[in-house]
Amino acid sequence: MSRTPDYLSGSLGIRVFLSFAGGYLLSYAFRSINAVIAPALLSDLNLSNADLGLLSSAYFVTFACLQLPVGIWLDKYGARRTEACLLLFAAAGAIVFATSTSLAGLWIGRSLIGIGVSGCLMAPLTAFRQWYAPGSQPQLASWMLFSGTAGALSATVPVTLAMPYVGWRGVFWIMGCLIVLVAVAIFFVLREPERRLPLPARHAQPGVRAPGYGAIFGDKYFQRLALLGSVCQGNFVALQTLWIGPWLNTVQGLGPGQAAEVLFVFNLALMGGYVALSWWAPRLVAQPGRRGGWPVTKVLTVGMSCTLLTQVAILGVDGSYAWLLWIVLAAFAPVITLAQTQVSMTFPTTLVGRANSAYNMTVFVLAFIFQWGMGMAIDRFKLAGLDGVSAMRVALGLCIVVQLAALIAFAMHRSRAQQAAVS
Repeated sequence: MSRTPDYLSGSLGIRVFLSFAGGYLLSYAFRSINAVIAPALLSDLNLSNADLGLLSSAYFVTFACLQLPVGIWLDKYGARRTEACLLLFAAAGAIVFATSTSLAGLWIGRSLIGIGVSGCLMAPLTAFRQWYAPGSQPQLASWMLFSGTAGALSATVPVTLAMPYVGWRGVFWIMGCLIVLVAVAIFFVLREPERRLPLPARHAQPGVRAPGYGAIFGDKYFQRLALLGSVCQGNFVALQTLWIGPWLNTVQGLGPGQAAEVLFVFNLALMGGYVALSWWAPRLVAQPGRRGGWPVTKVLTVGMSCTLLTQVAILGVDGSYAWLLWIVLAAFAPVITLAQTQVSMTFPTTLVGRANSAYNMTVFVLAFIFQWGMGMAIDRFKLAGLDGVSAMRVALGLCIVVQLAALIAFAMHRSRAQQAAVS
């Protein structure tokens, strides 16, 4: 008779989650803060807009390059050592950024921050898969993404209020100190669960080499989830981090202040969507060993259909209240995170770090492509004679077509997770 796994719960489970959540909150704050401090950087260091774009890219380049190595480190050394060590790079990057007087110094600091926060989502998802009950995985992932959205909000109004008193350099000194505290918390809080529930890799047979990324990218079920997740989530990230603001300004005619208020409500709605998903997913999505519930593939198909219909409405609806459709989109969008959870649950615990990182890399690459590609499309359509409003509508329409094709391919793809891998 098999023994029931010993999963984390109670106060220790909460402390572990909060330690990870603190790191992810700060990582999202680092990702979003340049938009707030940009005027001060341009003024203090005489940077151009091109310099600012180059500076912002440093974070994403190093972040993307670290995804596959992070997956290997998570499987080999565990979430505690990997994230605690990486966060020290982020702290060093914050200090370099705060003390720099040139674009080169700022770029190096920003690059170190990208390296340091590259595991802030993958590490908790890997630990959750190994230490928490399978039925709690969607709930934990939703609350983690809630923390990230809270980090994006913390980089807006709080940073704006602090700037007159400490300046942008003081803000980065404070964030550097906070990231060190989170690294210390992760290193010490996670010692107990790591001792009680040791890494699966430690029990591998001597001389037996674990499968690598080829086994993950070659898995048909991973391909099915990554296809939909990378396209739809990549498009949403591109909209969230850049194109919603220009759309509100250009298409709907809102001023900068009004657009900022809509973006604030948008992020609040996104946070609410993650909270709702954390309650709703364990009750609706089918779980191993429990009767009833929808298969996760059906939930993803229905949820992504709703997000596409909302984007079609955004494309075609005008009027003073059309901005409310963006709030609806924020409420539906969190459902795509179930694809990430399913990837984590599909592979054995010895490969979960690589699987999560491989999926995250595909999302990241597609987000870059959508963000860059939409801008290129808008410029090309303007050169072809379209006005700014029409160019943005056509560009968003093309993004919708790509997402629809991915959704159809996902629905027609009949691959399923291997039962042995899930169990």
